[in-house]
Parts: sequence; structure tokens; C-alpha cells
Amino acid sequence: MTRLATPEDMRAYGARLAARLRPGDLLVLSGPLGAGKTTLVQGIAEGLKVRGPITSPTFVIARVHPSLRQGPPLVHVDAYRLGGDLEVDDLDLDASLEDSVTVVEWGEGLVEGLAEDRLEIHIDREAGDEARIVTLRGVGSRWSDGWSDTPSDPPEE
Repeated sequence: MTRLATPEDMRAYGARLAARLRPGDLLVLSGPLGAGKTTLVQGIAEGLKVRGPITSPTFVIARVHPSLRQGPPLVHVDAYRLGGDLEVDDLDLDASLEDSVTVVEWGEGLVEGLAEDRLEIHIDREAGDEARIVTLRGVGSRWSDGWSDTPSDPPEE
């Protein structure tokens, strides 16, 4: 569990996390409205060096951000308006999953079937404060190297 005091801290955390990501990674973000999910994705995008800007894809559902340095593209999905598994299937995310880093906001309970290995990230607001609490939970063998114990920072390579 990590406490992040500002949006800048959230972006920096995302950039550090991005250093460990590779093509085929699925990240599932959850937390209340305004928790900082998109801010975290902005940091991940910065760390991956993809074309931006990174904004919430609530109305377009998904955006692909190509790499600016021969790395994997970032697929940024907002599942907030999706009604269920069939609508997730319509996005055809599994077609690009192997080659991209895929981050799904509001994906809890909807996208777990896309990959056996995933990193679940929950963000909570601290009462009466701008601070956010970030909890990581790795699922599957890809994330078995220290990610399941909700470290304060992404594990070092």
C-alpha cells in the first residue's frame, strides 16, 4: 500500500511502474470517481514514452497511444459505461493484448478473462485529504515476483 499526496506523486508512481511493464501486460484499475485512475495512466504513458495526450476515454471507450521509441503501444480503456462482458468482447481487446500494455479503468469484474496474468490496482481517496492510497495485487505467474504483497513501490528489476 502506497500513500501518494499529490497528482504529481501519482504520475511519478505511474512512470516508475511503467519501467516494469512489457507487451502483453494487463492492468485493471479500480477506485471511486476522482480517485486518480487517469492520472496514474498519464504517468504510465509518460514512462512508456507513448504519444498523448492521455485523457479519460469515457466517451470513446478505448484509445491506442503508439510508442514514440519502439516500445509497446498503450491501450487505454475506460469500461465505466460498458454494460457487461458482451460489450467488452466488442472492443476486441484480446486482438492487441499480446503486443500492447493494456490499462483498463473500471475493468474490475469485466476484463479478468482477457488474461490469466494481470496487475490489479486499486486507488482510494483518503478522507478529508487530497492523498490517495494505491494498492497493487498481482495475479498469475507474471506478477509473482513481489507484486502480490502490495509493495510501497513497484519492485525493482
